[in-house]
Amino acid sequence: MKKIVICLFLVGSSFVCQQSFSQEKNTDKSEIEILKERKEKVILEEKEALKKKVIEINKKTESGEITFEEAKKLKSKAAELHALNIENKVAILENSIALLERKSTTEEEDDTISQVSIRLFGENSGVNLHNKRSRYKYDIRTYSNLVIAFGLNNAIIEGQSLDDSPYKIGGSRFFEIGWAWNTRVLDNSNAVRFKYGLSFQYNGFKPTDNMYFVEDGEQTVLEEFPEKLKKSKFRTTNLVFPIHLEFGSSRKIESEDRFRYSTNNKFKFGIGGYAGFNLANLQKLKYKKEGDRVKEKSRKDFNTNNFVYGLSAYIGKDDTSLYVKYDLSTMFKSPNVDQNNISVGVRFDL
Repeated sequence: MKKIVICLFLVGSSFVCQQSFSQEKNTDKSEIEILKERKEKVILEEKEALKKKVIEINKKTESGEITFEEAKKLKSKAAELHALNIENKVAILENSIALLERKSTTEEEDDTISQVSIRLFGENSGVNLHNKRSRYKYDIRTYSNLVIAFGLNNAIIEGQSLDDSPYKIGGSRFFEIGWAWNTRVLDNSNAVRFKYGLSFQYNGFKPTDNMYFVEDGEQTVLEEFPEKLKKSKFRTTNLVFPIHLEFGSSRKIESEDRFRYSTNNKFKFGIGGYAGFNLANLQKLKYKKEGDRVKEKSRKDFNTNNFVYGLSAYIGKDDTSLYVKYDLSTMFKSPNVDQNNISVGVRFDL
């Protein structure tokens, strides 16, 4: 019996609190209504004051104290003065109304509404409060981040080893920049993530032995340049869509209204691939001819494959990883010798 009395008392108290809360909201609404009425009153007061001034000016004109031209100027000044008064006072009141309306909306969004549940019998008897709304999302399964990678670039050529590569090992480089989304696969664990997005890949090659690329029909071959080259560089630009499965441990952070998984200072491993399109090709040449410095830029097809695809993987800790990618598609179309781009470098998921 004692439990029932206590519960009924608490329910009654919550009802009273709810009523007082409603009264507070109504008070806010009445303040807004008062300000709106005040705005109309200001307009009427200023118009009435202008009307009185005009009557006084007319009386002075009729009595001969001022001329008609002077009266006209005075009326114009009075009208301008009261128009400015209306504009300024109304602006202040409208700003106050907007502030109250905004405050009321924010309070409704930020307030956490609670439900009262009553259990009269059993171990959990009593009054319990349950949050219906929270300003935080309870669980976020997908995050996004900027991806930047760079490092050494080269090609595996049919019938040749990397030691015999016609491209400089240290001088040939790649750069990648893109955006990735990371989605948790399992409901109650962040051990497996699905990582996907889009990236721009820039694969650069610096031929050795004063060589440069020459497009001859369907063939693209390296030939020796007739002048001494100061710089010879060939670059492909691709738009690709990477997909990886990422594995790694996480730390679960829980609170009353939400939980999150943190991968800070945790090891991770990703494996997958990419597919996309070749957007452009560029060859840069720098040399001297008859004492003059010459710079040449060639933007051609160079018989490169339009569709590119490959495999990639990374392993690291926190935001930094070692990164490797390998094009399964050949750089140049058949009947050219097969050349598959390979890159090794560092990747940052920022």
